[in-house]
Amino acid sequence: MIWFAQIHPVVQALFATLFTWFLTALGAACVFPFKDMKRKTLDGMLGFAAGVMIAASYWSLLAPAIEMSRGQNFPAWLPAVTGFLSGGFFLWGIDKVLPHLHIGFKTEEAEGIKTGWDRSVLLVLAITLHNIPEGLAVGVAFGAAAAGYPSASLAGAIALAVGIGIQNFPEGLAVSMPLKREGMSAGKSFWYGQLSGIVEPVAGVIGASVVFLAKPILPFALSFAAGAMIFVVTEELIPESQRGGNTDFATIFTMIGFAVMMVLDVAFS
Repeated sequence: MIWFAQIHPVVQALFATLFTWFLTALGAACVFPFKDMKRKTLDGMLGFAAGVMIAASYWSLLAPAIEMSRGQNFPAWLPAVTGFLSGGFFLWGIDKVLPHLHIGFKTEEAEGIKTGWDRSVLLVLAITLHNIPEGLAVGVAFGAAAAGYPSASLAGAIALAVGIGIQNFPEGLAVSMPLKREGMSAGKSFWYGQLSGIVEPVAGVIGASVVFLAKPILPFALSFAAGAMIFVVTEELIPESQRGGNTDFATIFTMIGFAVMMVLDVAFS
């Protein structure tokens, strides 16, 4: 921890998001020893990921943003609300433009601009889309920790990276296994599965760089990342986890994911 605290926050964000990408790749690698995955298992994994992201949005992003805004010449809730809604609208805009297909949906149900791209590419892009706010959240958290605010600590940023990494493992499996089921080789399924997470280091470095260079926007940036993640959870993860009919099972794992992230954040703080 001591050596990690001494390096530049942008480099910290890079290391942290490389860790989250690695766990995505580790989950994708499960296509080699396993032939298939039950829909119920997939729904539980998606629910768990949703729970982690909901908890992280509040404990690691919105709560510190509100605390940072206290004592200013404007209401403490203002940066959090504007950032939160801006993050959601930003992802909504990307969702309307980027061609992608959610897991378990038919090819004709693909969203975004209509293209002739393969189903496998559209599936990967769907996971890649919601890895953007995850990487951004980790990067902004490390940038906030470097700013010296009591409500944003290095330990809290590390807890967020660990939580995102944990839920990235089932995400990697959730994108690679359906590709294998549709006839793609294990090697290609793994490649596309891990590729969906490579956007996180890019988004993490951008997020950390922006807030490090422009500290006054920290509360807004933290809330922006939270809004982007909540959009992904409500528009993609929860509907996908409920689509297979395993509603109670998926809901229980959503609560477990929330509890795991909450424990990590409180324990590391």
